[in-house]
Amino acid sequence: MSEEELMIQQLFNEEKLTDKQKKIIVAAIESFSEKGYSATSTSEIAKKAGVAEGTIFRHYKTKKDLLLSIVAPLMTKLIGPFVVNDFNKVLDRKYDRVEDFLKATIENRREVLIKLLPVVKILLQEIPFQPELREQFFEQIAKKIFDRVSLIIKGYQEKGELIEMPPESVARLAITSILGYLFSRYVLFPQLEWDDELETERTVQFIMHGLGKK
Repeated sequence: MSEEELMIQQLFNEEKLTDKQKKIIVAAIESFSEKGYSATSTSEIAKKAGVAEGTIFRHYKTKKDLLLSIVAPLMTKLIGPFVVNDFNKVLDRKYDRVEDFLKATIENRREVLIKLLPVVKILLQEIPFQPELREQFFEQIAKKIFDRVSLIIKGYQEKGELIEMPPESVARLAITSILGYLFSRYVLFPQLEWDDELETERTVQFIMHGLGKK
């Protein structure tokens, strides 16, 4: 069984999908990831899936219905649990230094991003424009991770290793720096020559010290 077929089986195991529907979903994921939702036509998806365009509209009323039918279960069954549970490996460990916690966070998020890159691209492209996806992302992923990271930051503040600032603000600044680096590395500019170890260290130092001279 291919990776795509396994993913579809995990995501839609409660539904009875025809072979044509499975091909449509695989083709849609590939196309949305490569070109973006707006730039992808249903005729392209049909061609890639090897079905007539009318077959798509028999199962999905609009292109948006097709997108939501893919991304909603991806978020609920795959991305949400995978991202949260996988990150718990980092959050459950005790790190003596903030720097070690940040490095572990970057490496963990890097592995997740590489594994789920096609789907992550679709999410990044569509979350700003699809309120349903944005709400799901917040409830399934962002809130669960944000709350735990804020608690860990509070612990480091109590030990005197981080400045006094609302933990939620520290979490936001740290998370956006890490995600900004990973987004540039794997989505925006993957073709550039990257020194991953050096860039990880620079990201950690930026979070710890900022850019201003003391």
